[in-house]
Amino acid sequence: MSEKLIVAGVSVDTRHWIGGERVASATTFTDTSPIDGRTLGEIARGGPAEASAAVAAAKAAFPAWAATSHTERARVLHAIADGVEKRIEDLAVVETNDNGALLRSHRRGVMPRVAHNFRFFADWLLKLDHEDFETRGHTNHVSWDPAGPSVLITPWNAPLMLATWKVAPALAAGNTVVLKPAEWSPLTASLLADIAAEAGLPAGVLNVVQGYGSEIGDALTSHPDVRRISFTGSVPTAKHIAASAAANLTPLSLELGGKSPLLVFADADLELAVDLAVEQYDNAGQVCLAATRILVEESIADEFTRRFIDRATRLTQGDPRDEATDLGPNIHPRQLEKIDGFVQRALTAGARAVIGGHRTDGDGQYYAPTLLADVAQDSEIVQEEVFGPVLTLQTFADEDEAVRLANDTRFGLAATLATGDPERAERVTARLVAGTIWVNCFFVRDLQAPFGGSRLSGVGREGGTWSFDFYCDVKNTVTAPNGWNNHG
Repeated sequence: MSEKLIVAGVSVDTRHWIGGERVASATTFTDTSPIDGRTLGEIARGGPAEASAAVAAAKAAFPAWAATSHTERARVLHAIADGVEKRIEDLAVVETNDNGALLRSHRRGVMPRVAHNFRFFADWLLKLDHEDFETRGHTNHVSWDPAGPSVLITPWNAPLMLATWKVAPALAAGNTVVLKPAEWSPLTASLLADIAAEAGLPAGVLNVVQGYGSEIGDALTSHPDVRRISFTGSVPTAKHIAASAAANLTPLSLELGGKSPLLVFADADLELAVDLAVEQYDNAGQVCLAATRILVEESIADEFTRRFIDRATRLTQGDPRDEATDLGPNIHPRQLEKIDGFVQRALTAGARAVIGGHRTDGDGQYYAPTLLADVAQDSEIVQEEVFGPVLTLQTFADEDEAVRLANDTRFGLAATLATGDPERAERVTARLVAGTIWVNCFFVRDLQAPFGGSRLSGVGREGGTWSFDFYCDVKNTVTAPNGWNNHG
């Protein structure tokens, strides 16, 4: 197996990164591009042995990194951010070829955000504080102690950005990390290992291992030396991870699926509402936060639909490396089969394809942007996450029905609301079950805000101090009044 592959002129090491060294495996798995199905390369395929080595390296490196001053940790994280910024073009072209997301988005938004993730948590570490408080004259002092080796398992839809939402706060907190990227998009995690090493991150503080969940993932999540596990992905996988971690009572942070609603009221700015709805096709619909259930007030449903069709059918689908492309491919043939299965079952059950409803001809994994109407609230297409460019359209008569429909799934990750009435916005948002709600906007996320889901959409919150609460053992020290004079 070649230890390096070249992707759009960028050299990527295919081996694991363990204890500051590249480590090969006896077997490999094939990484392909969703753009045209071509093979990108053979990637080291880890198992229990690599998992044990990575956790051992993280455990060995933990005491020194945990003892490193906040100022020095922050300096290293800023150095990693500098390295990311120097390699934005490399990271962008590799990730586009690996997962099919738009190159222009990677260049202008995603990769700069990766650098920001490191800078934000480096700076937040330096101002992390809880004001001391008194209890019957005793002083309470809250501090955050690094917890230990952390296993971070990340998804394929925004590989590096979602990985660094976890890696950056875990490292800032003083933990060491074993990162396992998704096997469908592993390449930029390998580049991150190079960048971190060049920035001066000590050996063993960040380890990157590749492979399948059933082979290396289980060995990581069940390891007794792991102190934290953070996972972003599907509900079934999260249940498996939780069961694996249960024997050691390893704390979990789980950011899972969604079936989020977009509520459009008659008093909304209709052009804005249509823009918000069409925006849900971003990243070929492979966004956990996407508002895939469009709920529109009956009186404006026809006009909304007309404008939506006009707007959505003007989207350009094709090669994500082309600046003019709006909609790229879906990640993998299995995912494309899953998407089409959802749609065809819905059509058989009586749904109507307003637009789309089929694959797009040609190479790669492309599915036409789809809007399905005449769908029942209890139908599979309304209740289950598709994770593709598939939206459903339903109508409601009043606020009560809108809220009932919006909350009537097993999920609660996000919700979006379009209305021109601030009082209505306040009433409705108070009743919606969701971790994040956007009013007349979408996908605005500040890293200091809590992020996570309700119901089956997740466990816990990350972001700002919430991230440190998870990645640390939060300690309270109580000191007696005049305690220093007892033996004087």
